[in-house]
Amino acid sequence: MTRLQLLGLTVAAALLAAGNAHAAGDKANGRKLVYTCNGCHGIDGYTNAYPDYPVPRIAGQNEQYIINALHGYKSGDRTHPTMMAQAQSLSDQDIEDIAAYLSSLAK
Repeated sequence: MTRLQLLGLTVAAALLAAGNAHAAGDKANGRKLVYTCNGCHGIDGYTNAYPDYPVPRIAGQNEQYIINALHGYKSGDRTHPTMMAQAQSLSDQDIEDIAAYLSSLAK
């Protein structure tokens, strides 16, 4: 086996191991944490006051999308003042739990 092939296998194994080490979200805890989210995202037809736009429903959304979005708000890569403030209060495990719960719901 060449060094390049060995390096490729080593990198692939490391990536698989890192993927398997990913903490699973706790749906029961996520259910408790989304009470704040429901104030905007749980109301049918709710729109943001300024700027005026419809607030998306997040129940049934893809788990990884929710995780990425919340991390984006937390880091400042995604900008919305309310969402940034909410995300700042969440730990990485909270985000995993919220995503696990919301993604388990019917759309």
